Amino acid sequence: MNSSRRTFMLTLAATGAAISAPSSFAQARLEEKDPQAAALGYVADSSKADAKKFPKHDNAQLCSGCALWQSKPTDAQGNCALFAGKQVSARGWCSAWAKKA
Repeated sequence: MNSSRRTFMLTLAATGAAISAPSSFAQARLEEKDPQAAALGYVADSSKADAKKFPKHDNAQLCSGCALWQSKPTDAQGNCALFAGKQVSARGWCSAWAKKA
């Protein structure tokens, strides 16, 4: 393999990885009115969860402490396994919340 072809292939591989890598600036925030979010009772602020509809909710249950949270615990916005391509609030909550092991 000659060096220009090798350079091209490495550049192509790096570009593909960069495009497929999740990035917070490219993802939209999850809106509470989003149909999937509404179905799960998602709120961007855990303290605003509907206590009558979700009696087991606790204000200490935050997205950043959920087993479905896929970002750093210190991130203000992050990825959730349930809402692909959209960022959720670290201080948010939904009815699928499960304590991180």
